[in-house]
Amino acid sequence: MTRLTTLLDLTPSQAGQVSSILTAQQSATSALQTTLKADYTSLQTAITTNATGTIDQVAASIGTLNGQSLAIRSKAEAAIYPLLTATQQAKVTTVGGLGSLMGGPGGPGGPGGGRGPRP
Repeated sequence: MTRLTTLLDLTPSQAGQVSSILTAQQSATSALQTTLKADYTSLQTAITTNATGTIDQVAASIGTLNGQSLAIRSKAEAAIYPLLTATQQAKVTTVGGLGSLMGGPGGPGGPGGGRGPRP
């Protein structure tokens, strides 16, 4: 949050609204992250025991959960974007989107930056 406030020069009102949106996002994704961690553990077990059917099931579950997580992050970004001034929106575009500032797609911890939570 501090990074967003500093880089985008958010007003106190904007910062409060963005904080609420990000808190809701984090709340919505926390259960998914717990399930993802368990699924990655199950996937490792399936790999070491050559349980190919389980690998298929767990991989599909991980894909679904990653998709749900991406949707939650994207909806948070979509809710934040209209709160920004034209100048702030231009800064966001310059750095590659809100995700690059928040750790989302294209940013630290986002898709493409790793395979997700590891046990």
